Amino acid sequence: MFSIEAKTRPSFVEALFIVLIVIFSISISIGKFGATPHIPIVCSIMLLLFYGLLKRIPFKKLEESMLAGAQAGIGAIYIFLLIGILISSWIVGGTIPTLLYMGLSIVGASFFYTIVFVTTAIIGTAIGSSLTTVATLGLAFISIAGAIDASLALTAGAIVSGAFFGDKMSPLSDTTNLAASIVGIDLFDHIKNMSWTTIPAFFISAILYSVLSPSIQTLDTDVITSYKDMLIKLQMVHWYAIIPLIVLIVCTLFKVPAFLTLTVSSIVALALSTLHMSLSLPEYFSILYDGYVAKTGVEVIDSLLTRGGISSMFFTIMLVLLSLSMGGLLFALGIVQALLAKVEELLSSIGSLITGTAFTAIGINLLVGEQYLSILLTGEAFKSKYDEMGLQPKSLSRVMEDAGTVINPLVPWSVCGLFITSMLKVPVLDYLPFAFFCLLSPILTILFGWLNVTIAKKA
Repeated sequence: MFSIEAKTRPSFVEALFIVLIVIFSISISIGKFGATPHIPIVCSIMLLLFYGLLKRIPFKKLEESMLAGAQAGIGAIYIFLLIGILISSWIVGGTIPTLLYMGLSIVGASFFYTIVFVTTAIIGTAIGSSLTTVATLGLAFISIAGAIDASLALTAGAIVSGAFFGDKMSPLSDTTNLAASIVGIDLFDHIKNMSWTTIPAFFISAILYSVLSPSIQTLDTDVITSYKDMLIKLQMVHWYAIIPLIVLIVCTLFKVPAFLTLTVSSIVALALSTLHMSLSLPEYFSILYDGYVAKTGVEVIDSLLTRGGISSMFFTIMLVLLSLSMGGLLFALGIVQALLAKVEELLSSIGSLITGTAFTAIGINLLVGEQYLSILLTGEAFKSKYDEMGLQPKSLSRVMEDAGTVINPLVPWSVCGLFITSMLKVPVLDYLPFAFFCLLSPILTILFGWLNVTIAKKA
């Protein structure tokens, strides 16, 4: 997107004014009126087009900048489509049901908050969706917490931390794929590089939850047992169902491109599904396009397993295309360049650059309340600066996730914050101090930046 030439050169004040109008309109639309992000972004595009015409820029040039911006997301779109297929194939192949069963099996009375955190992290990684994890397994844990008189705020904090660990580290996650595609790196290189900050944050969080866990000797696990029994009755829990996951890990270790890795893992899962399911070819086609639909009668299990398919990715794909189109306009109008020219005066070291990137991602979350825009706008704004300072693109993508993806649930008026509060009935400000993983991730990424450790530099 940085190849888009600025057609005008606004002053810093003018550029800041335009950006604030765009951010204000999007944040009000999403936070106050509950609009899906697509509508306010379309309105912002129209506003920017009108501004460009006032600047006497030909509409053809503005249109070309939108197309150039959208074109930057084509690679991500192919990956998103494969993610939809992979989720469907992993469900019918038994991989996701088996991982769910394994996660539910570790629930016990001792170290309750730690178990909630670890289990939701496993499930979140397995299904690649933080909000689905919160709305299903999270509800179950909140119910258990109420029954044993445990802290609902602490339990909610552990749920959110685990769910967004999965959202951040899962190859099935749309935000993870988006962050990698924005800076143009391999998905699994991005995930491996995030481990430098994510793994320490995970273990520190687990220790904190262990220290704070109540002393409970017995725990009524009837609800959890019923979920496990239902997964067994579905006949989708098998030892061989882990093979597609092993294939994915092996391909990652051998640095096989994400496109091929996801394709091979999906094919293996579909082949394994024939060992325990009898589906016709038209049924497979339907599942791969529309996703798998579970009909167990158990709401939590049905919600966890009714997922996947190419069609499930259309929401994200459209949001990416619209956001990148808006980004193309911001560059063509010289708005991003005017703002960066002012900011770059303060970004003279690696530590200050990473801190500036982190606070930009956090700021967009606070103002707009949308994690996709936080990732998209931060990535596009700082890509050239990282290149200029000799840093690899994966250094930028890591900061985008450390301070973008995991911060959204901590904002009361954000998309994730509003959803989580409605599901768990625990206000954001109540669980915020206990969402240790989400709080630690940006702190560690900024600290490592100033210490100049684990920072990927160009050879």
